[in-house]
Amino acid sequence: FKRAIKKFMNFSDFDTLYISPNRYNYALMVTHFSNFEYYSITSELPQPQKLSFSPNPHNKIGLYFGWRWIFLGWSVDVNDIFKKGTRKNRGTEFDLSLYSSKLGVDIFYRRTGNDYKIHKIRGFSDDIPSNYSEDFSGIKVDIKGLNLYYIFNNRKFSYPAAFSQSTNQRRNAGTFIAGFSISKHHLDFDYTALPGFIQEAMNPAMKVKNIKYTNANISFGYAYNWVFARNCLACLSLTPAIAYKASDVDAETNEAKAWYGKFNLDFLVRAGIVYNTGKYYVGTSFVGKNYNYHRNNFSVDNGFGTLQIYAGFNFNTRKEYRKKK
Repeated sequence: FKRAIKKFMNFSDFDTLYISPNRYNYALMVTHFSNFEYYSITSELPQPQKLSFSPNPHNKIGLYFGWRWIFLGWSVDVNDIFKKGTRKNRGTEFDLSLYSSKLGVDIFYRRTGNDYKIHKIRGFSDDIPSNYSEDFSGIKVDIKGLNLYYIFNNRKFSYPAAFSQSTNQRRNAGTFIAGFSISKHHLDFDYTALPGFIQEAMNPAMKVKNIKYTNANISFGYAYNWVFARNCLACLSLTPAIAYKASDVDAETNEAKAWYGKFNLDFLVRAGIVYNTGKYYVGTSFVGKNYNYHRNNFSVDNGFGTLQIYAGFNFNTRKEYRKKK
């Protein structure tokens, strides 16, 4: 048993024909983040209707210092540099992803501001143009969660090669991934802040004030690393999840406030492209999460993601590699 535990905890046990280890202790990286988010509220009766909302993307630039597979640093909102917008309209975003050869962890927290826009409307009036858009301050969202997953083919497939630059993938490899996630969601929706013509025509089931739900899911997916040229890697990962949602809904309907328990399907996608010589690297990556909530004649779909563009270098050769050229 102890031998099995020791083997499981050995995160350097990989096939060197497929994966090359990082020969350096430290890294320095400059990066640009763009955070995206959307919410869609849908009702099918008495007629199909849909309202979609999203804020403007938030852009940040930062400088990070890395040790092995841990990066710590500082970033600043681009709007703060150019003095655009007001801080009170912005939310709080925190995303931390740790990539190792066998296990991965995602920790996230998002509290939105009031800078949403109505960017899509369906089923209300044929006179509304397809590019209709209007500011909307009636949505406030709070999401926090934890995602854990295991990589099966960890001796030949490397997530860190694509997303944390702590190894190099040398040959094509794929793997199945299984995990567990739990998150809490709170949507505060003030439909009375909508334009009058929308309020008058909207289905009663869409007049929801408050939704709180806990999301627990079991996921199983697949990831593939494609080495398409020397030192060049592309990675794509899709992980569907069967999710159970226990929710507390406060709606302006005859059912009033009630608890619901439902099974839905959620998704997690990761994609990345990187050029890594072992010492210098440049690349881009995207991590996106999608959550679906459905009950009776009402549904909410929401998603958020982070696009990262980065460049950096490794330094301070590890002791075991200093005599090797």
